[in-house]
Amino acid sequence: MPGVLQAASPALFISDLHLSEDEPATVDAFIDFLNGPAREAGSLFILGDLFEYWAGDDDIDSVLSRRICDALATLATRGMHIHYMTGNRDLLAGSGFATRAKVALLPDPSCVRIGDQVLLISHGDALCTDDVPYQRYRQQVRDPAWQAGFLAQPLSARKAFIESLRKQSEAAKREKAMTIMDVNADAVAELLRQHSQSTCLIHGHTHRPAHHEILVDGRICERWVLADWHGEASWLAFDGKHFSVGGQSRA
Repeated sequence: MPGVLQAASPALFISDLHLSEDEPATVDAFIDFLNGPAREAGSLFILGDLFEYWAGDDDIDSVLSRRICDALATLATRGMHIHYMTGNRDLLAGSGFATRAKVALLPDPSCVRIGDQVLLISHGDALCTDDVPYQRYRQQVRDPAWQAGFLAQPLSARKAFIESLRKQSEAAKREKAMTIMDVNADAVAELLRQHSQSTCLIHGHTHRPAHHEILVDGRICERWVLADWHGEASWLAFDGKHFSVGGQSRA
């Protein structure tokens, strides 16, 4: 089927780790995950916001970046197929990162066939259409011309800008209703309508892990929302027929 990626099972799906030097427990949990559960899988899908932020591929030699990229590359060298979809925090992860980490970059959204089922995967922020200011921001930062101008700045200036942006984002979140920052039901239905070969959507971004059943044009569809990480691993597994939620504590 054109436009549908073929992937090995079992497949693991993760998102929203927000890895940073300020959260060493989460970094360690990710390394443990790669050295443990991920080795038993056929493929791994990272659906955005692996990092708290990514200032550009020229920051790939930072201590944290090297550690994460080397761990991913080690797993890939063992035969694991790792697929990476950027989110809103790591949208500047490009070919330099992909080469170093030995991951394959995926467009958002994408369709993947595992066993007999086609899954529709997305980071999820494009579905939060009720948050109009965020959607305007999203459109701006995903514009190639804006990205080229931003990446032309010195790395230190980019990091300073991102840090100020993060503070503004946290302040804005406190003033917004939680429902505004969740996905819009009509946007979800429209995405499934556009990709009618799939009746199952998997996404992250909202930090509201759950399983939903929805009706789209008479079709019963599923929506799986991935969990964010806070010092403990969490993943969704699919063996070609059944889903299961997995987790791993370092305690």
